[in-house]
Amino acid sequence: MSLPLHRESIASLRRKLTAGEITSQDIVQDLLQRIASVDPKVKGYLRVDAEKALAQAAKTDLKKPLGGIPIAIKDNINEKDEACTCGSQILKGYQAPYDATVTRKLKEAGAILLGRTNMDEFAMGSSTEHSSYQKTANPWKLDHIPGGSSGGSAAVVASDQAIASLGSDTGGSIRQPAALCGCVGLKPTYGRVSRYGLVAFASSLDQIGPFSKTVEDSALLLQAIAGQDVMENTSRPVPVPDYRAALNQPVRGLRIGIPKEYFAEGIDPEVNAALKKSMDWFADQGAELKEVSLPHTHAAVAVYYIIATAEASANLARFDGVRYGHRTQTLGDPLTIYRKSRAEGFGPEVKRRIILGTYVLSSGYYDAYYNQAQKVRQLLRRDFTNAFQNCDLLLTPTSPTPAFKAGEKMSDPLQMYLADICTIAVNLAEVCGISIPCGFSSEQLPIGLQLIGPHFQESSLFRAAHHYEQAHDWYLHRPNL
Repeated sequence: MSLPLHRESIASLRRKLTAGEITSQDIVQDLLQRIASVDPKVKGYLRVDAEKALAQAAKTDLKKPLGGIPIAIKDNINEKDEACTCGSQILKGYQAPYDATVTRKLKEAGAILLGRTNMDEFAMGSSTEHSSYQKTANPWKLDHIPGGSSGGSAAVVASDQAIASLGSDTGGSIRQPAALCGCVGLKPTYGRVSRYGLVAFASSLDQIGPFSKTVEDSALLLQAIAGQDVMENTSRPVPVPDYRAALNQPVRGLRIGIPKEYFAEGIDPEVNAALKKSMDWFADQGAELKEVSLPHTHAAVAVYYIIATAEASANLARFDGVRYGHRTQTLGDPLTIYRKSRAEGFGPEVKRRIILGTYVLSSGYYDAYYNQAQKVRQLLRRDFTNAFQNCDLLLTPTSPTPAFKAGEKMSDPLQMYLADICTIAVNLAEVCGISIPCGFSSEQLPIGLQLIGPHFQESSLFRAAHHYEQAHDWYLHRPNL
């Protein structure tokens, strides 16, 4: 039985396109109908430009690797002449004057940019409840959160409103919503994908990556957007391999480390049980599982919220109502205009993090907090280096719990911050990680499995993740909308 086009993967749609069975316009029309039907419930998109998408579809070049495939973009990644609000009132009305490197590369690969997805304001959040425009729902249970900050990008893929999407990951903002929404989310190695055109949150942690329905699609998207970029000096001159070639390599012989710190108190029993089954499967396939230790894991959340907020306070200083961003209508001296513009434009979570970041960088506290955090970050990085001397990959939960109810943690920032406890260290260590579906809770909420690889070893992630995915049917399940 043939699936509706919006249910298909990139790889399957590409086969049908090149065989002449369908056209790109067919795919776009089908998605637009799906969006009209479903997005009023999910609220994953901030904007969809149907006319533009259909015009791009009419000019599809099927010889290109992503020719004819519609892809959604998180609203902190610039696309020329499109709004880029970062989910914030301070950038309402802003139109990007240039393409980010990833959007340029997607266009060059033949992709159709379908729309802009909702997000926590300036990517600061774990639930997409901090968007100043709308709250996105989890497609599996509409009164639950989709994760964050890339909740819109995850939700539109999980609800078949996009074939794939791009997000950004600073402390888990791709992997955590992918886990909670039941799709595939990849955080590449820091420097693997150019950040040029990504509105900065924490520059030493941010990384762009894909959401997809399958691991193969994730490999296809990374192939298109990876590589060094002369416009961005943290992108690394590392060759980009053929990621799809890794999909056929066997799991047998892989050494998979199980970090004991990730299975401690606080992990939901159903998540723990799903992960145990996945470990047993890898062992049955001939992978070698061994317990490892990442001893500084307990410090990761504290280190992250010092370094990330410090960098955010510096990066967001430019939005002052004079150079960039919303300008208050209140008259007054320059300092009054500056204060009022920022007070009106930024939401409460962004203000909280700017205050935290400014505090840890202030005179008298810089050495006590920021410098100490940087030292512990190096210890965290060393933990991963040591673990990878004996392992090819690490296996952990992506999120300690399935999705929680909307509003449940909004009054408790610390509990919200702990939602990313399993993902933060990957960003601090600058390594790569992928989340794939590995089961469902008793409430029929998705559970995610995280695989972590050494620097620039995304191929190893794809190898293990693809074999696990294809041996199970979790990725075929869809929410009932």
